[in-house]
Amino acid sequence: MTFLSATLDRVKPSPTVALTGQVAALKAQGKDIIGLGAGEPDFDTPQNIKDAAVVAIALGKTKYTAVDGIAELKQAIVDKFKRDNDLTYTPAEVTVGTGGKQVLYNALMATLNEGDEVIVPAPYWVSYPDMVLMAGGTPVTVECGIDTAFKMTPAQLEAAITPKTKWLIFNSPSNPTGAGYSRDELKGLTDVLMRHSHVWVMTDDMYEHLAYDGFEFSTPAQVEPGLFDRTLTVNGVSKAYSMTGWRIGYAAGPEHLIKAIRKVQSQSTSNPCSISQHAAVEALNGPQDFLAPNNETFVRRRNLVVEALNAIDGIACPVPEGAFYVYPSIQGLIGKTTPGGTVIENDQVFATELLEHAGVAVVFGAAFGVSPNFRVSYATSDDALKEACSRIQTFCAGLK
Repeated sequence: MTFLSATLDRVKPSPTVALTGQVAALKAQGKDIIGLGAGEPDFDTPQNIKDAAVVAIALGKTKYTAVDGIAELKQAIVDKFKRDNDLTYTPAEVTVGTGGKQVLYNALMATLNEGDEVIVPAPYWVSYPDMVLMAGGTPVTVECGIDTAFKMTPAQLEAAITPKTKWLIFNSPSNPTGAGYSRDELKGLTDVLMRHSHVWVMTDDMYEHLAYDGFEFSTPAQVEPGLFDRTLTVNGVSKAYSMTGWRIGYAAGPEHLIKAIRKVQSQSTSNPCSISQHAAVEALNGPQDFLAPNNETFVRRRNLVVEALNAIDGIACPVPEGAFYVYPSIQGLIGKTTPGGTVIENDQVFATELLEHAGVAVVFGAAFGVSPNFRVSYATSDDALKEACSRIQTFCAGLK
């Protein structure tokens, strides 16, 4: 009899987390590695948010809180949804977790039974399908390739829905592609969902404020009010506010679902860090003027990377609407051989060889469900990006 849970046989460790650890280990050995795998901004947390945390510590706000968030933070989240998305919630319809990841996990654990299906458009964030599996559900991946700009079409969604479908997990702008759905594109999907009243929507809006070139963010319950009562709108402070390590995510949805999520959290982590919660209040209520200059920096970096990668014979890199990732195709490099004799059979081999021989760490596309591609995070300095792109160009030029 095996000691470990059979559930673990259904899931794999997070490839992005594994790569971050691998890069750290190589750097500790003195290797010259440029890491383009981490999904976090390189900007510091804004000073007013850090100051709010210091004040909270000084005032002794260091005790247990309500399981799923302090009243001040829930109200700040209610205000944010009304201000930014024209969605009206009450504090009882809000939950706060230890990062958006926990909120998503709690929701799946609270709702899935064996045989329930969850539609996951691919490319997807690496954790979506594995969290579905851990919760006992069945992920149904819908491949959305470069020909549709990595976006799911209404026809694809319609074809994926069955009587067993419980959730659609939706992410725009996307990790790993940066693709953002316009309001019209989103309306096409919500029209399909309105015809299937048993399907709920779990929307991951973590990159809401990282939108470029005039792209206007929309969220499903905003586009189609008829979905409001079966939508869990998930967001957090990690990306826009450069607070990845503070671990605060949140969501709003029907009160009965929020109660179920709270029950799961009460028997796992209990409350998120009290200090981080007070910092998040300031993040949501305080000045937002740093967002625009941060986005200008991201646009400059995005353009730098897209131009450099598209200059490489065999690589095609679309221009994303948001987030801080690009997801280039290496279809033109498949079958080529490195100077050491390794055949680039797939994107995992490409990423492995690139790290070993060029010192550039990227995440291979198979981890996100669509190949042959790789993900680059451009949330790092211009100098690092220029050097990394130069190394990638040299590496690819050496393939025969």
